[in-house]
This record gives sequence, C-alpha cells and structure tokens, in this order.
Amino acid sequence: MITNKTIPARKTIALVAHDNKKQDIIEWALYNKGSLSRHKLCATGTTGSLLEQALDVKVHCLKSGPYGGDQQVGSRIAEGDIDLLIFFWDPLTQQPHDPDIKALLRLAVLWNIPVACDRASADFIISSPLMNVDYERPVPDLSAHMNRLKR
Repeated sequence: MITNKTIPARKTIALVAHDNKKQDIIEWALYNKGSLSRHKLCATGTTGSLLEQALDVKVHCLKSGPYGGDQQVGSRIAEGDIDLLIFFWDPLTQQPHDPDIKALLRLAVLWNIPVACDRASADFIISSPLMNVDYERPVPDLSAHMNRLKR
C-alpha cells in the first residue's frame, strides 16, 4: 500500500560530499545560492562548515560522514525530516564507511526522496519547477512488511 507525504515548497535539503568532491559541491552551491537560500539546509560536518562559510547562510551541521553523519542524514530521511538529498560521492575512491553510504542511498530510495549524486543531476533537480511548490510524493506503507517479520 502506498500513501502520500507532502514535500513542502520550502524544502529541507541535505548536502553531503566526499573529500574529493567538496570543491565541486561548493562551486555548485555558489552557482545555485539564490535557489538554495529559499530552503532549509543541513549537511554532514566538514561539508556543512564549508558551505556555511562559502554561502554565508545558515547550514545545520551534523557529524562528519565517517563519524556518523551519513547515518544521521539517513535517520532524518526515515523520520521524514529530509526532502531532498544532494550527495556528491567519489566513485573512484573507496571510503572506510562505504556501508553507511550504501545505507544512506538505500533509505533515500526507500522513502522516495529525490537524490542527486552528481552536478548534472543536482542542476536538473534544483532547476525543476517542483522545487518551489508543495509536492505529493508517494511513500511506502511498511506495516504489512513489518507484520510479516513479526511472524
């Protein structure tokens, strides 16, 4: 069964970037500062600090990714507190916290929130007319699945 959840016009955007992608996300964010400033921003530790400084806007900073920040973002997605994930990950460098990264992406897909993993996808999402209006997104009703697990 599917239910709907409203993503509000003022979205909560989580921003995450691996070390080799931090400059890319900063450049992207500076280019899109006007659009981003209309929304609530949160980010993992170092990425958040760098974005806050570069954009001169408030960014709610979580822990650094390897120290639980990816899991904090995932938890907020599961709780319905994150509406969009911009995650510039480095496909050429293995990360010590790869299982956390996979879990984060799994949760974003499970809860049907938009995800951009590269600059082109982020550009398409941020420029979408849906960015500035309420949007009804279908979300799974997991109660039947949970009941099967209890048996």
